[in-house]
Amino acid sequence: MALRHLLPVLSLAALVACQSSDSISMTSQNQSSGSKAGEWQSLFDGKSTQGWHTYGKTTASNGWKVEDGALHLDAAALKAGQAQGGDIVTQESYDNFHLKLDWKIAPNGNSGIILFVQEDPAKYQQTWNTGLEIQVLDNAGHPDAKIHKHRAGDVYDLIASSPETAKPAGQWNQVEIISQNGRLEVIQNGKKVVSTTMWDDNWRTLIAGSKFASMPGFGTFKSGKIALQDHGDDVWYRNIQIKRL
Repeated sequence: MALRHLLPVLSLAALVACQSSDSISMTSQNQSSGSKAGEWQSLFDGKSTQGWHTYGKTTASNGWKVEDGALHLDAAALKAGQAQGGDIVTQESYDNFHLKLDWKIAPNGNSGIILFVQEDPAKYQQTWNTGLEIQVLDNAGHPDAKIHKHRAGDVYDLIASSPETAKPAGQWNQVEIISQNGRLEVIQNGKKVVSTTMWDDNWRTLIAGSKFASMPGFGTFKSGKIALQDHGDDVWYRNIQIKRL
């Protein structure tokens, strides 16, 4: 190619490269700073544990693995001592939000989606010392299912879900959790199963009658991180998205 023809091509290539670099930089910035209100933000890229870390740590423990586009807690590796576990939490905190995700639990398995977590291990040893849990459970096989307010879709030990819509172990469930100005709604597999008001007198009464009554910080915070629970059983999460409201 003649030089006079080559120069415009090189100039165009340099411009495209510069724009691509700016695009990558902007994408990285958006991922690190989070989305604005009204914009959906992916909390899981389907390829890595980026954006999550084990509670009280800086990275996600190796018990959480990425397989077929899903986050998987590898119970066999944990039990064999080949991996470390622990609940994983988001980098950022959220107050008013709309969270969407899919979950799948192994037979006889137990896990949970925990909201408004305060990450202060010196003061709170566990995510559930502060955060309320949306139960993830094999209702047909886990003994917790025999306990009222401990079944899949329940606000664990506080509010029973109705109707019950959880699918059998090994099948994917779609969940949406909406927190807005003190209102909490849980939609599971297309049906609203929980609708309640947080932080009012009735809420405080529910906590006082629960296993969390002795935890002064539980259920009181209006902003916090989101956690996925390690309960020692195989569980999978995917398509995790959030929108600030």
